[in-house]
Amino acid sequence: MSKIEKTIQRQQQKIEEGQFYEAHQQLRVIASRYVRQQNNAAATDILFSGAQLLLKAGQGGSGGDLCMFLLDVFNKGEVTPDAGTKGKLLTLLRSFPPEEPTRKRFISEMIGWSSKYGEFPAGDPELHHVAGTLYADDCEPYDAERHLILGTKDSPDHLARLEFDWYSEDESHTAPLYAARAVLPYLLTGNVRAANKSFLIFTSKLVQSKPNLGTQEVSSTSSDIRVYPSLPLLNFLGLLLLAVQRGAPDLYRQLKSHYASHLKDVAGWNEALDQIGEMYFAIKIPKQGNPLMDMMGSMFMGGMGGGASKPKAKKVEAPPSAGLD
Repeated sequence: MSKIEKTIQRQQQKIEEGQFYEAHQQLRVIASRYVRQQNNAAATDILFSGAQLLLKAGQGGSGGDLCMFLLDVFNKGEVTPDAGTKGKLLTLLRSFPPEEPTRKRFISEMIGWSSKYGEFPAGDPELHHVAGTLYADDCEPYDAERHLILGTKDSPDHLARLEFDWYSEDESHTAPLYAARAVLPYLLTGNVRAANKSFLIFTSKLVQSKPNLGTQEVSSTSSDIRVYPSLPLLNFLGLLLLAVQRGAPDLYRQLKSHYASHLKDVAGWNEALDQIGEMYFAIKIPKQGNPLMDMMGSMFMGGMGGGASKPKAKKVEAPPSAGLD
Protein backbone atom coordinates (compact mmCIF):
# COMPACT_ATOMS: atom_id res chain seq x y z
CA MET A 1 0.00 0.00 0.00
CA SER A 2 1.40 3.41 -0.99
CA LYS A 3 1.96 6.31 1.39
CA ILE A 4 -0.98 8.21 -0.09
CA GLU A 5 -3.29 5.20 0.22
CA LYS A 6 -2.30 4.82 3.88
CA THR A 7 -2.99 8.52 4.48
CA ILE A 8 -6.43 8.27 2.88
CA GLN A 9 -7.23 5.12 4.85
CA ARG A 10 -6.32 6.85 8.15
CA GLN A 11 -8.53 9.84 7.33
CA GLN A 12 -11.35 7.54 6.23
CA GLN A 13 -11.24 5.89 9.66
CA LYS A 14 -11.44 9.30 11.35
CA ILE A 15 -14.43 10.25 9.20
CA GLU A 16 -16.18 6.95 9.98
CA GLU A 17 -15.62 7.69 13.69
CA GLY A 18 -17.22 11.13 13.25
CA GLN A 19 -13.97 13.10 13.63
CA PHE A 20 -14.85 15.28 10.66
CA TYR A 21 -13.02 18.45 11.69
CA GLU A 22 -9.78 16.61 12.46
CA ALA A 23 -9.88 14.72 9.17
CA HIS A 24 -10.64 17.86 7.18
CA GLN A 25 -7.76 19.80 8.76
CA GLN A 26 -5.25 16.98 8.32
CA LEU A 27 -6.23 16.47 4.68
CA ARG A 28 -5.68 20.19 4.04
CA VAL A 29 -2.29 20.15 5.75
CA ILE A 30 -1.10 17.05 3.86
CA ALA A 31 -2.34 18.38 0.51
CA SER A 32 -0.66 21.74 1.14
CA ARG A 33 2.60 19.97 1.84
CA TYR A 34 2.42 18.15 -1.49
CA VAL A 35 1.60 21.42 -3.29
CA ARG A 36 4.70 23.04 -1.78
CA GLN A 37 6.71 20.07 -3.04
CA GLN A 38 5.14 20.67 -6.47
CA ASN A 39 3.70 17.16 -6.33
CA ASN A 40 0.29 18.08 -7.76
CA ALA A 41 -0.59 14.47 -8.57
CA ALA A 42 -0.33 13.49 -4.90
CA ALA A 43 -2.22 16.60 -3.78
CA THR A 44 -4.94 15.79 -6.29
CA ASP A 45 -5.31 12.21 -5.02
CA ILE A 46 -5.51 13.36 -1.40
CA LEU A 47 -8.02 16.14 -2.08
CA PHE A 48 -10.22 14.09 -4.40
CA SER A 49 -10.45 11.11 -2.07
CA GLY A 50 -10.81 13.25 1.06
CA ALA A 51 -13.50 15.47 -0.45
CA GLN A 52 -15.45 12.43 -1.64
CA LEU A 53 -15.33 10.81 1.82
CA LEU A 54 -16.50 13.97 3.56
CA LEU A 55 -19.28 14.68 1.05
CA LYS A 56 -20.58 11.11 1.33
CA ALA A 57 -20.55 11.52 5.10
CA GLY A 58 -22.86 14.52 4.70
CA GLN A 59 -20.14 17.05 5.49
CA GLY A 60 -20.92 19.46 2.62
CA GLY A 61 -18.96 22.39 4.02
CA SER A 62 -15.73 20.50 4.70
CA GLY A 63 -16.01 18.40 1.55
CA GLY A 64 -16.80 21.50 -0.50
CA ASP A 65 -13.74 23.25 0.90
CA LEU A 66 -11.51 20.41 -0.32
CA CYS A 67 -13.25 20.54 -3.72
CA MET A 68 -12.37 24.22 -4.01
CA PHE A 69 -8.81 23.44 -2.94
CA LEU A 70 -8.62 20.82 -5.71
CA LEU A 71 -9.73 23.39 -8.29
CA ASP A 72 -7.08 25.76 -6.95
CA VAL A 73 -4.46 23.04 -7.55
CA PHE A 74 -5.78 22.57 -11.10
CA ASN A 75 -5.68 26.30 -11.79
CA LYS A 76 -2.22 26.93 -10.35
CA GLY A 77 -0.88 23.83 -12.09
CA GLU A 78 -2.54 24.93 -15.37
CA VAL A 79 -4.05 21.46 -15.61
CA THR A 80 -6.06 20.93 -18.81
CA PRO A 81 -9.53 19.34 -18.85
CA ASP A 82 -9.41 15.70 -19.96
CA ALA A 83 -11.40 12.57 -19.20
CA GLY A 84 -9.54 12.04 -15.94
CA THR A 85 -9.74 15.55 -14.49
CA LYS A 86 -13.34 16.07 -15.60
CA GLY A 87 -14.28 12.65 -14.24
CA LYS A 88 -12.95 13.57 -10.79
CA LEU A 89 -14.79 16.90 -10.74
CA LEU A 90 -18.07 15.39 -11.92
CA THR A 91 -17.83 12.60 -9.35
CA LEU A 92 -17.43 15.24 -6.64
CA LEU A 93 -20.21 17.39 -8.08
CA ARG A 94 -22.66 14.49 -7.96
CA SER A 95 -21.66 13.81 -4.35
CA PHE A 96 -22.69 17.27 -3.10
CA PRO A 97 -25.87 17.54 -1.06
CA PRO A 98 -28.23 19.69 -3.23
CA GLU A 99 -28.72 22.24 -0.47
CA GLU A 100 -24.98 22.76 0.14
CA PRO A 101 -24.19 26.44 -0.72
CA THR A 102 -20.64 25.62 -1.82
CA ARG A 103 -21.96 23.53 -4.71
CA LYS A 104 -22.97 26.55 -6.81
CA ARG A 105 -19.56 28.14 -6.31
CA PHE A 106 -17.85 24.84 -7.18
CA ILE A 107 -19.83 24.63 -10.43
CA SER A 108 -18.99 28.22 -11.33
CA GLU A 109 -15.26 27.80 -10.67
CA MET A 110 -15.17 24.38 -12.38
CA ILE A 111 -16.63 25.93 -15.52
CA GLY A 112 -14.21 28.85 -15.22
CA TRP A 113 -11.23 26.48 -14.99
CA SER A 114 -12.39 24.53 -18.05
CA SER A 115 -12.87 27.77 -19.96
CA LYS A 116 -9.37 28.99 -19.12
CA TYR A 117 -7.43 25.78 -19.79
CA GLY A 118 -9.73 23.88 -22.16
CA GLU A 119 -10.75 24.27 -25.80
CA PHE A 120 -14.22 25.76 -25.18
CA PRO A 121 -14.27 29.50 -24.34
CA ALA A 122 -17.70 29.22 -22.68
CA GLY A 123 -16.65 26.20 -20.62
CA ASP A 124 -16.59 22.46 -21.23
CA PRO A 125 -19.94 21.14 -22.58
CA GLU A 126 -19.84 17.95 -20.48
CA LEU A 127 -19.44 19.97 -17.29
CA HIS A 128 -22.26 22.29 -18.36
CA HIS A 129 -24.50 19.32 -19.18
CA VAL A 130 -24.09 17.59 -15.84
CA ALA A 131 -24.47 20.85 -13.90
CA GLY A 132 -27.60 21.65 -15.88
CA THR A 133 -29.21 18.26 -15.31
CA LEU A 134 -28.46 18.44 -11.57
CA TYR A 135 -30.04 21.89 -11.34
CA ALA A 136 -33.05 20.57 -13.27
CA ASP A 137 -33.38 17.65 -10.86
CA ASP A 138 -33.27 20.11 -7.96
CA CYS A 139 -36.04 22.30 -9.43
CA GLU A 140 -33.75 25.24 -10.21
CA PRO A 141 -34.80 25.92 -13.81
CA TYR A 142 -32.99 29.22 -14.40
CA ASP A 143 -29.63 27.70 -13.43
CA ALA A 144 -30.46 24.56 -15.41
CA GLU A 145 -31.17 26.61 -18.54
CA ARG A 146 -27.93 28.55 -18.26
CA HIS A 147 -25.86 25.37 -18.37
CA LEU A 148 -27.92 23.16 -20.69
CA ILE A 149 -27.78 25.85 -23.40
CA LEU A 150 -24.00 25.35 -23.43
CA GLY A 151 -24.05 21.57 -22.95
CA THR A 152 -23.66 18.47 -25.11
CA LYS A 153 -25.80 16.95 -27.87
CA ASP A 154 -27.88 15.35 -25.09
CA SER A 155 -28.72 18.69 -23.50
CA PRO A 156 -31.57 19.80 -25.84
CA ASP A 157 -33.59 16.77 -24.79
CA HIS A 158 -33.20 17.65 -21.12
CA LEU A 159 -33.88 21.33 -21.70
CA ALA A 160 -37.01 20.72 -23.79
CA ARG A 161 -38.38 18.36 -21.14
CA LEU A 162 -37.56 20.84 -18.40
CA GLU A 163 -39.37 23.62 -20.26
CA PHE A 164 -42.37 21.40 -20.96
CA ASP A 165 -42.66 20.24 -17.34
CA TRP A 166 -42.42 23.88 -16.29
CA TYR A 167 -45.05 24.88 -18.85
CA SER A 168 -47.38 22.15 -17.58
CA GLU A 169 -47.92 24.19 -14.42
CA ASP A 170 -48.90 27.32 -16.38
CA GLU A 171 -51.82 28.36 -18.60
CA SER A 172 -52.32 26.38 -21.79
CA HIS A 173 -51.75 29.36 -24.11
CA THR A 174 -48.26 30.05 -22.70
CA ALA A 175 -46.65 27.09 -24.53
CA PRO A 176 -44.71 29.32 -27.00
CA LEU A 177 -43.09 31.24 -24.13
CA TYR A 178 -41.57 28.08 -22.72
CA ALA A 179 -40.58 26.62 -26.09
CA ALA A 180 -38.79 29.91 -26.84
CA ARG A 181 -36.71 29.58 -23.68
CA ALA A 182 -34.85 26.76 -25.46
CA VAL A 183 -35.17 27.75 -29.12
CA LEU A 184 -34.01 31.38 -28.98
CA PRO A 185 -30.97 30.91 -26.71
CA TYR A 186 -29.79 27.96 -28.82
CA LEU A 187 -30.05 30.13 -31.93
CA LEU A 188 -28.21 32.97 -30.16
CA THR A 189 -25.34 30.61 -29.35
CA GLY A 190 -25.22 29.38 -32.95
CA ASN A 191 -26.53 25.89 -32.19
CA VAL A 192 -29.21 25.48 -34.89
CA ARG A 193 -29.37 21.70 -34.53
CA ALA A 194 -30.10 21.97 -30.80
CA ALA A 195 -32.72 24.67 -31.43
CA ASN A 196 -34.54 22.36 -33.87
CA LYS A 197 -34.23 19.33 -31.62
CA SER A 198 -35.59 21.14 -28.56
CA PHE A 199 -38.52 22.54 -30.58
CA LEU A 200 -39.38 19.10 -31.96
CA ILE A 201 -39.30 17.47 -28.52
CA PHE A 202 -41.34 20.26 -26.90
CA THR A 203 -44.05 20.29 -29.59
CA SER A 204 -44.23 16.48 -29.67
CA LYS A 205 -44.88 16.41 -25.93
CA LEU A 206 -47.41 19.22 -26.33
CA VAL A 207 -49.42 17.29 -28.94
CA GLN A 208 -49.26 14.09 -26.88
CA SER A 209 -50.43 15.82 -23.71
CA LYS A 210 -53.24 17.81 -25.38
CA PRO A 211 -55.09 15.51 -27.78
CA ASN A 212 -57.77 18.19 -28.31
CA LEU A 213 -55.23 20.77 -29.47
CA GLY A 214 -56.10 21.58 -33.05
CA THR A 215 -53.16 21.12 -35.43
CA GLN A 216 -52.76 21.10 -39.19
CA GLU A 217 -50.05 19.50 -41.29
CA VAL A 218 -48.78 21.77 -44.07
CA SER A 219 -46.53 20.26 -46.75
CA SER A 220 -44.54 21.75 -49.58
CA THR A 221 -41.96 20.37 -51.96
CA SER A 222 -39.15 21.24 -49.55
CA SER A 223 -40.60 20.90 -46.03
CA ASP A 224 -43.40 19.68 -43.78
CA ILE A 225 -44.53 21.70 -40.79
CA ARG A 226 -47.22 21.39 -38.16
CA VAL A 227 -49.42 24.46 -37.64
CA TYR A 228 -51.12 25.35 -34.36
CA PRO A 229 -54.06 27.68 -35.14
CA SER A 230 -54.56 28.58 -31.46
CA LEU A 231 -50.84 29.22 -30.76
CA PRO A 232 -49.54 31.70 -33.37
CA LEU A 233 -46.21 32.31 -31.63
CA LEU A 234 -45.48 28.58 -31.70
CA ASN A 235 -46.01 28.73 -35.47
CA PHE A 236 -43.66 31.69 -35.55
CA LEU A 237 -40.90 29.70 -33.83
CA GLY A 238 -41.30 26.79 -36.24
CA LEU A 239 -41.16 29.08 -39.26
CA LEU A 240 -38.21 30.96 -37.78
CA LEU A 241 -36.25 27.72 -37.59
CA LEU A 242 -37.18 27.02 -41.21
CA ALA A 243 -36.02 30.48 -42.29
CA VAL A 244 -32.71 30.04 -40.43
CA GLN A 245 -32.09 26.71 -42.14
CA ARG A 246 -32.75 28.28 -45.52
CA GLY A 247 -30.82 31.47 -44.77
CA ALA A 248 -33.60 33.50 -46.39
CA PRO A 249 -33.63 37.18 -45.30
CA ASP A 250 -36.84 37.97 -47.20
CA LEU A 251 -38.67 35.09 -45.51
CA TYR A 252 -37.40 36.30 -42.14
CA ARG A 253 -38.63 39.86 -42.76
CA GLN A 254 -42.03 38.59 -43.92
CA LEU A 255 -42.25 36.41 -40.85
CA LYS A 256 -41.57 39.27 -38.45
CA SER A 257 -44.05 41.49 -40.28
CA HIS A 258 -46.80 38.87 -40.35
CA TYR A 259 -46.50 38.12 -36.61
CA ALA A 260 -45.75 41.71 -35.52
CA SER A 261 -49.00 42.09 -33.57
CA HIS A 262 -48.21 38.95 -31.55
CA LEU A 263 -44.51 39.72 -31.07
CA LYS A 264 -45.18 43.10 -29.50
CA ASP A 265 -46.85 41.34 -26.57
CA VAL A 266 -43.84 39.22 -25.55
CA ALA A 267 -41.04 40.84 -23.58
CA GLY A 268 -37.49 40.16 -24.69
CA TRP A 269 -38.18 38.48 -28.03
CA ASN A 270 -37.56 41.50 -30.27
CA GLU A 271 -34.01 42.01 -28.98
CA ALA A 272 -33.27 38.31 -29.52
CA LEU A 273 -34.78 38.40 -33.01
CA ASP A 274 -32.74 41.46 -33.96
CA GLN A 275 -29.60 39.56 -33.00
CA ILE A 276 -30.76 36.45 -34.85
CA GLY A 277 -31.45 38.62 -37.90
CA GLU A 278 -27.87 39.84 -37.87
CA MET A 279 -26.34 36.42 -37.15
CA TYR A 280 -28.22 34.39 -39.75
CA PHE A 281 -29.53 36.89 -42.33
CA ALA A 282 -26.91 39.70 -42.29
CA ILE A 283 -29.58 42.23 -41.28
CA LYS A 284 -27.55 44.82 -39.40
CA ILE A 285 -28.72 46.25 -36.08
CA PRO A 286 -27.30 49.35 -34.32
CA LYS A 287 -24.44 48.44 -32.03
CA GLN A 288 -25.06 49.39 -28.41
CA GLY A 289 -22.83 47.67 -25.91
CA ASN A 290 -22.84 43.89 -26.39
CA PRO A 291 -26.39 42.95 -27.43
CA LEU A 292 -25.69 39.21 -27.47
CA MET A 293 -24.49 39.17 -23.88
CA ASP A 294 -27.25 41.55 -22.78
CA MET A 295 -29.83 39.36 -24.44
CA MET A 296 -28.45 36.13 -23.03
CA GLY A 297 -28.35 37.70 -19.58
CA SER A 298 -31.92 38.90 -19.94
CA MET A 299 -33.15 35.49 -21.00
CA PHE A 300 -31.28 33.53 -18.39
CA MET A 301 -32.65 35.76 -15.65
CA GLY A 302 -36.18 35.02 -16.77
CA GLY A 303 -36.71 37.72 -19.37
CA MET A 304 -38.07 35.43 -22.11
CA GLY A 305 -41.61 35.34 -20.80
CA GLY A 306 -44.42 37.63 -21.84
CA GLY A 307 -45.97 40.12 -19.44
CA ALA A 308 -47.89 38.52 -16.61
CA SER A 309 -47.26 35.10 -18.13
CA LYS A 310 -43.52 35.25 -17.47
CA PRO A 311 -42.51 31.91 -15.94
CA LYS A 312 -41.78 31.81 -12.26
CA ALA A 313 -39.45 29.30 -10.62
CA LYS A 314 -41.92 26.62 -9.65
CA LYS A 315 -41.29 22.99 -8.88
CA VAL A 316 -40.00 21.31 -12.04
CA GLU A 317 -40.03 17.55 -12.37
CA ALA A 318 -37.05 17.15 -14.67
CA PRO A 319 -35.66 13.85 -15.98
CA PRO A 320 -32.58 12.22 -14.42
CA SER A 321 -29.18 12.87 -15.92
CA ALA A 322 -28.43 10.88 -19.06
CA GLY A 323 -25.07 9.55 -20.13
CA LEU A 324 -22.60 11.97 -21.62
CA ASP A 325 -21.14 11.98 -25.10
